[in-house]
Amino acid sequence: MPDSRQAGPTGVRAAVERWSAVPVVFLHQLPRWVLLVAIFALLVVAMAVGGWAGAVAALALAAFLGWFAYLNWPRLDPGGRLLRVVALGALLALAAGHATGRF
Repeated sequence: MPDSRQAGPTGVRAAVERWSAVPVVFLHQLPRWVLLVAIFALLVVAMAVGGWAGAVAALALAAFLGWFAYLNWPRLDPGGRLLRVVALGALLALAAGHATGRF
């Protein structure tokens, strides 16, 4: 009888990992600086530009971070998980603040 703890991911996690395989390989093949510049640019726009443009940049960055956090979640220690949750919360709060005109 096989040990179920040794089995691979199933359900939604397996579907997300299968869907993510091609984009992750594409990102891995890019020069390292391209992704860093893109993330930095989104962060600068999210922090410096008000209104909907800043909100969209913050949401795009949150979606990207959330996607990678979801993919890596099983391998993260509690500190890494907490850091990602706090970062996602901060980005979502920033987006909400821009969308409502408070930032």
